[in-house]
Amino acid sequence: MAQVRLHRLVKNYDETPAVRGIDLDIADKEFVVLVGPSGCGKSTTLRMIAGLEEITAGDIIIGSEVVNDVPPKDRDIAMVFQNYALYPHMTVYENMSFGLRLKKVAKDEITRRVENAARILDISELLQRKPKQLSGGQRQRVAMGRAIVRDPKVFLFDEPLSNLDAKLRVQMRTEIKKVHQKVQTTTVYVTHDQVEAMTLADRVVVMNGGLIEQVGTPNELYHFPRTKFVASFIGSPAMNFVPCTIEEAAGTLRVRLSSDLVFPVPQDRTQRYRAHIGKACLMFGLRPEHIVEQRSHIEPNQHAFEVQLEVTEPMGMETMVFFVLAGTELCGRVNPNAGAQSGKRMKLVADLGNMHLIDDASGQVL
Repeated sequence: MAQVRLHRLVKNYDETPAVRGIDLDIADKEFVVLVGPSGCGKSTTLRMIAGLEEITAGDIIIGSEVVNDVPPKDRDIAMVFQNYALYPHMTVYENMSFGLRLKKVAKDEITRRVENAARILDISELLQRKPKQLSGGQRQRVAMGRAIVRDPKVFLFDEPLSNLDAKLRVQMRTEIKKVHQKVQTTTVYVTHDQVEAMTLADRVVVMNGGLIEQVGTPNELYHFPRTKFVASFIGSPAMNFVPCTIEEAAGTLRVRLSSDLVFPVPQDRTQRYRAHIGKACLMFGLRPEHIVEQRSHIEPNQHAFEVQLEVTEPMGMETMVFFVLAGTELCGRVNPNAGAQSGKRMKLVADLGNMHLIDDASGQVL
């Protein structure tokens, strides 16, 4: 097992930049997820770590060794792809042991490693089956088992769950997390699914346009995004954004969202926001779960307002409500028994203690 360091890593395809000089330190045994939209450079970064893409500039360090010119087979990494790449004519046991047999590992050691990996993945009873006899989830476990038996320094996962149905994806997320807790190998995982990233990672790396926007724990990215992109990408449904202005009245700061809707700025943010009074290009950000139905008791920094609901979406344990404010559609999350109805007016409460103020020109959270 080993740490992985990327130092000013660059990848260009002819004149097109894919990765633009990123720096990233991944600790030994850490589970790091690279997440971002299509074309952000996450899969290219993973393939450079694996040695499947030649780097344009920078260094990749695994353990204490710079591996820029080391062939993939000599990097001591194991990769799991979104297509399982199993040999159809081989049994599960033969698929899992194939790499070890090529390396001339002793037969009893191969048997020990395969049986141990099968126990971890709960596929011991499948070892004599062939891939066509397996479900999608079982095939993915076999692909993971083939990686585990190699006992590599680093696991690399390239969107391994994207071919599975929604229910199976949730199940396999849990299985991958359990496997990492048991095997404790440094893991780099690529996905475009931010829910996958949040549930699996020790730390999440949000990429955009070939650059790293922010690195942090799932909790840090969710509650303390540094940019509008991170705030909008992390969380489902996405954070609400409304153009706003900061103004001062009677010695207190207020955030104005429309001609008739003004909220007081929380006391602990007054000093930070004062420099932005009257500034153009500001955005008010608030997550849907911080817009709820009005209750009998309102907490500090919670402020009521009334809107007409455009659409309601019952979800069982909650109801999503959509409404338009200052020409922008917003989303809130209310109790299913709160009486929300499309086309009706409803009193809602905004929790200003969780608001974000964003400079829309720079994309930075203030």
